[in-house]
Amino acid sequence: MSKDIFTFGKRTAVITGGSKNIGLAIAEIFSRVGLQVAIVSSNNKHLSAANTYLISKGYFTSQWVCDISDVDSITPILNKIHQMYGSIDILVNCAGILDLSPVEDTTEENWDNVLDINLKGTFFMTQKCLPFLKIGTDSRVINISSNAGRMGGYANGMSYTASKGGIISITYGLARKLAPFGITVNCVAPGTIESDMSRMRDAETHKKLLEKFPLGRIGTAEEVASAALYFASRESGFSTGAVLDVNGGMFMG
Repeated sequence: MSKDIFTFGKRTAVITGGSKNIGLAIAEIFSRVGLQVAIVSSNNKHLSAANTYLISKGYFTSQWVCDISDVDSITPILNKIHQMYGSIDILVNCAGILDLSPVEDTTEENWDNVLDINLKGTFFMTQKCLPFLKIGTDSRVINISSNAGRMGGYANGMSYTASKGGIISITYGLARKLAPFGITVNCVAPGTIESDMSRMRDAETHKKLLEKFPLGRIGTAEEVASAALYFASRESGFSTGAVLDVNGGMFMG
C-alpha cells in the first residue's frame, strides 16, 4: 500500500494561465508530485519567467503560447502537447483577466474581452481537450472560478462576475455530460488571493475588502493550488460537479 495519501501517476496536466500567480502555483505543486506539466499562456515573456522560476526549483515543464479566446488556435497546441507527452489527462482552466469597471462604465468591448477569455476560453479549451481526456488516465477537468461567481463579489466589475458565475454553471453541466466517459469536472472558487489581480485594487478598497473575511486575511496562491491538487488526484475520482471554496469564510453556502 502506498504511504501517500494522494497518488497521481505519470499523467500529463495542461494548465492555462499557468505562467503567473495561481496558475504558476498549480504548475509548481503538480510538478512536485510528479505530474508532467504543460503551461499555456498568451504571454511569451511570462512563460519564460515561469520556466526560469520552475527550473530554479528543480522542475521541468513545457511552455506553449496560445490565446485561448482564439478557438482555432487551441487544437494545434493540444496536438503538440499530446505528441510530446503521449497523453493529456488533466486540464486546469485557470486563465483569466480581472475587470474592475463600475456598472455605469462597462463597455461592450470590455465585456466581450473578459467573457472571451474567462468563460469562452474555459469552455472551448475543455471541448478541444475531450479527444485526449476520453482516452486519458483518471481524466480530470479543474476550473478556477472565484468568490465573485458565488455571490457577486464586492470590488469587481460585472463582466468578471458573469464570467466566473458562468464557469461554475458549466462545471455543473460538463460534470453531468462527461461523467459517462469517466471524466470528472470540478471547480475551485478562491476569494481574494495575493496576486497581480489583487494588487490592482487601491489601498482603501483592499482594506474594506479585508474586513469582510472572517479569517482576517487574504489567501495565498499555494492554498488554491492545494485545492486543485486534490481534484487532480486519483483519490478524487468520486467527486464531480463540486465547487471547493477557498475564501477565508467570506462565502459560506
